[in-house]
Amino acid sequence: MRIKRIRLLAVAAGLLATTVVSLPGASAAGNHTYSAGRLSAVARSVRDSKVDGTAWYVDRASGRVVVTADSTVSKAELAKVTKAAGADAGALKVERTSGTFTPLLSAGDAIYGGQYRCSLGFNVQSGSTYYFLTAGHCGKVAKQWYTDQAHNTLIGPTTGYSFPGNDYALVRYDNTGLSHSGGYTAANAFVGESVKRTGSTSGTHSGSVTALNVTVRYQGGGTVSGMIQTTVCAEPGDSGGPMYDGSKALGITSGGSGDCKTGGTTFYQPVPEALSAYGVNIY
Repeated sequence: MRIKRIRLLAVAAGLLATTVVSLPGASAAGNHTYSAGRLSAVARSVRDSKVDGTAWYVDRASGRVVVTADSTVSKAELAKVTKAAGADAGALKVERTSGTFTPLLSAGDAIYGGQYRCSLGFNVQSGSTYYFLTAGHCGKVAKQWYTDQAHNTLIGPTTGYSFPGNDYALVRYDNTGLSHSGGYTAANAFVGESVKRTGSTSGTHSGSVTALNVTVRYQGGGTVSGMIQTTVCAEPGDSGGPMYDGSKALGITSGGSGDCKTGGTTFYQPVPEALSAYGVNIY
């Protein structure tokens, strides 16, 4: 199994428009400013409201907590978010996006474990032992991974995973007959960066980074924090695949909404955190 050198196909993802909505009970933000402490408290209140299908982050530039709500979030649930913020509800800026925020896990083709199909991320190593990174919600559901749906060609076992909270997993290459090429260096993404993502379902698509340190509460799939939010489309089965800028390894595909016909909002686990957690190096 190898990560092929990705051809820069310049396949532009259709960008999904988001709509800013007014929250019931929230006063107009106007020029009111909020301290970093109050913004952090508002972000915690969004988390504590426990509304599935929401993602949020503190936008220091605008002095607001930006909440993105998928199509399943009702007006009553948005009101619940407002109520949780209390007197600081004016610090909320809510955007709507179509589709549903779900971990992108699917039965199907690329790396196979149990009844699931995910995507291989970046190859890494520790000493003379070789591994690859993939999504944590993939590692959670499969102990062994194969190159084919019939489970004839073994890759190796999941040696660690973190999900929810984070979304990364480590798989060891036990089959010495499989090649595993590299060519990447780990890096941190930045807002506005043009990036590409490759997955076993939808191939290679492009977009840009819109936010960092985002928390997302997936529909029925748990909450993850510290994520990279982008406009790159993705589909079920793309989970675990690489997001990159040239030779810079930036993220591991986690989940999102939409598809590669209409576009979507997608979230990625930063690569440097996963490397640090397992004490491995990308190559």
